[in-house]
Amino acid sequence: MEGTNPVNKKLAAALSGGAVLVLALSGCGGSGDDSDAKLDAWAKQVCVAVQPQAKKIEAANTAIQKETSDNSTPAQVRQTDSQAFQDMSDAYKAIGAAVNSAGAPDVDNGATKQQNAVKELNDISASYAALKKQVDGLDVKDQAKFADGLKGIATSLDKLSTSGNDALKTLEEGDVGKAMTKQEACKSASASASTGTT
Repeated sequence: MEGTNPVNKKLAAALSGGAVLVLALSGCGGSGDDSDAKLDAWAKQVCVAVQPQAKKIEAANTAIQKETSDNSTPAQVRQTDSQAFQDMSDAYKAIGAAVNSAGAPDVDNGATKQQNAVKELNDISASYAALKKQVDGLDVKDQAKFADGLKGIATSLDKLSTSGNDALKTLEEGDVGKAMTKQEACKSASASASTGTT
C-alpha cells in the first residue's frame, strides 16, 4: 500500500492551504469600532452564510487527512477525495452566491470588489469540480498509476491553495474587515477553518 499514502498526505497538506481562502472571507484581523450600521448588516449577512460553508470545507479537509492515516485502498481514497472536492466546490459556490446576494458593501469601489470576489469564488469552485473529475478518472486497479495521478492532483491543489484569494483579501480590507471582525459568525467561521490546517 505504500505509494498512495505519502501522496495522499501531500494532498492533505496542499488541501489545508485551501482553508486560508475561507479565513480571508471570515475577516479575522483588525478591531471593529467605527464602521456604520449598513456595513455591519452586510457583514452579518455574509458571515452567517459563510459559517456553514466553512464547516463543510473543514469537514472535507478532515476526510482527506483521515484517509491518509488509515490503510486505505486506492478505491477508498478516490471515493473520499472525490466527495471532498465536490463538497468544497459546492461550498465555494455557495459562498460566492452569499457574497453576490449580499450586494456591494458600502465602501469605495464596493461593487467592483464584490464582483471580483464573487468571480474568484466561482473560479475556485470550478477548480475543485475539475479536481473531482480528475480524481474520478484515476485508475484504482494500478497502484503506481494511481499514485502518479494523485501526485498530479496534489500539484494542481497546491497551485489552487496558494493562488486566487486576492479579490477576497481586497474585499475585506479596511472597513469591511472591521465590520466582519465584529460578527460572531465570522469569528466562528475563521476558528473552524483554521482548525483544519494543522
